[in-house]
Amino acid sequence: MANFYRTYQFKSSNAKFDGKYYGRSVITSTVDTNKLSEIIERNVSVKRSDVLAVISELAEVIKTELQNSKRVVIDRLGSFKVGMKSSPAESQEQFTAKNIKSIHVLFQPETHIDRYGHRVKYMLDGAKVQALPKYDVASDAVADNDAAANA
Repeated sequence: MANFYRTYQFKSSNAKFDGKYYGRSVITSTVDTNKLSEIIERNVSVKRSDVLAVISELAEVIKTELQNSKRVVIDRLGSFKVGMKSSPAESQEQFTAKNIKSIHVLFQPETHIDRYGHRVKYMLDGAKVQALPKYDVASDAVADNDAAANA
């Protein structure tokens, strides 16, 4: 299977690349926790209810650890940490918690160095890309078109 893309034209009269075309990743569907648990259940000897319990608890533990100012690392997935945006203060003494405007979660995918010396994100190692078919992905027209092409 491949990651689909669609082309789009960059439009900004002040930009040096105005009118040029670029590829943009297309999401064809969403996989939620229930679907993930079904897939995991098929691949391991653990019941779906146990998988759901572990995924649910994992989310709670990550939340707790992030709120305790820790980085959370999950092997082969990546790491999570808290980032923040703040407004400046004239001095260190004048900076208070009121200067913090927002906090957010930062995710950094796990990476490794491939045989060519390139940094590769574990989750994308071996990924392929393909132009999105002209038909709507959710329609049967794509499935029929793919079936005919593979026949």
